Amino acid sequence: MFRQLDADQICTTAEALQRRVDGRFPGSGLGRVAGELLAVARETQARIAQIRRPHWALRIAAWGSILALAAITIAAPIFIQVREEVTGIFDLLQGLEAGVNNLVFVAIAVWFLYTFESRPKRKAALAALHELRSIAHIIDMHQLAKDPEDVLTPRGEDVSTLDHPIGRFELSRYLDYCSEMLSITSKLAALYAQDLNDSMVLDAVDAVETLTGDLSAKIWQKIMILDVITAYPGLRRAGRREPHGSSPDTIGSDGSAAHSIIDPS
Repeated sequence: MFRQLDADQICTTAEALQRRVDGRFPGSGLGRVAGELLAVARETQARIAQIRRPHWALRIAAWGSILALAAITIAAPIFIQVREEVTGIFDLLQGLEAGVNNLVFVAIAVWFLYTFESRPKRKAALAALHELRSIAHIIDMHQLAKDPEDVLTPRGEDVSTLDHPIGRFELSRYLDYCSEMLSITSKLAALYAQDLNDSMVLDAVDAVETLTGDLSAKIWQKIMILDVITAYPGLRRAGRREPHGSSPDTIGSDGSAAHSIIDPS
């Protein structure tokens, strides 16, 4: 029961996440992205059901061609006249080479026909995975300008990186929602690897999972910086932006100065 991903449960999770985003940030761009992710999740559910469904017309045509090819291969030695004597080693080698080449061509033809049904499914899966990669980058664009240093800046100052300044808790929720959306994107990609055993699809799924994991790691770096700011409220004053550059105690978006805050020495 718990050995495979369930597309229905992923759609339920995506729907719950959309409600949470709309409730916390009504009318925001992130809410529209969450809605689009939910639509993609439902489309993925339908695509997975279609991939699981056998294409009987292609399957019957492929197996019929394989049987016909096997019958021709078996019957060929019976109807083709072969010389019973060999005049030399070169004739023997030439005959063996021709036989091996024929067997190779037959094997290639059988493999082509055997994978005939999976190729349209592979094409559809790769197109869907390309769409998931694009959604992952869109989610990253929404969190890109959300810098933890902005919550250190007093409200009276001009914060050019945020169109609508938000507090520390709201920023933490915003980043957490982005991380959850990336996780759902990764699970949607994993559904294709679960139901389609194809090397190209597996490589594409691994690429999507790596991308979403890397983007989520960047988001969690920002969340950890916000947690440090909460644990040390005095950093709000120390992190105020100066006209000619940041203070040495300011925490950057990459968290480079976090160690100097945790360790007072």
